[in-house]
Amino acid sequence: MATALGMDAFSVALGMGLVGLRYRQMFNIGIVIGAFHIIMPLLGIVTGKLVSNYFGLFATYLGGGLLLFLGFQMAVASLKKEEGQMMKPVGLGLLVFALSVSLDSFSAGLSLGMLGAKTMIAVAAFGVMSMVLSWIGLVMGSRFKGVIGSYGELLGGLILMGFGVKLLLP
Repeated sequence: MATALGMDAFSVALGMGLVGLRYRQMFNIGIVIGAFHIIMPLLGIVTGKLVSNYFGLFATYLGGGLLLFLGFQMAVASLKKEEGQMMKPVGLGLLVFALSVSLDSFSAGLSLGMLGAKTMIAVAAFGVMSMVLSWIGLVMGSRFKGVIGSYGELLGGLILMGFGVKLLLP
């Protein structure tokens, strides 16, 4: 399950890597995504122990909406000549990005909470796998950016929007 959730982060990070980030930024993004993939399933496990399955659908829709928003903003910024319009993956932008890719971990945590899974092992696995796979996706995206040139940011935005739509559609 940790690998599956990490692959989602990998796919989205691949699109984000097309923006052209420095390695230090990639490192920080991976750490924050890993932390969110610990916090969100932990919250999900606690919530799952207390309430029913209704929040899982809400978390999925919220994550899809956030990815659509970030992807749209990224695609629009790539078409404009002005710099600084897009929400960057630092500060609040990084938190929004990490939240959007970790909301599915909340849903998984709900299920695990209802099943009585080993909490610390599960959340540690989620965090480590998501962090490592995010780094791989970011590095691969940055390498691919050199191949496709200036269209990388537009492609990255379209990828993020595609994952947002995938989460929103049944």
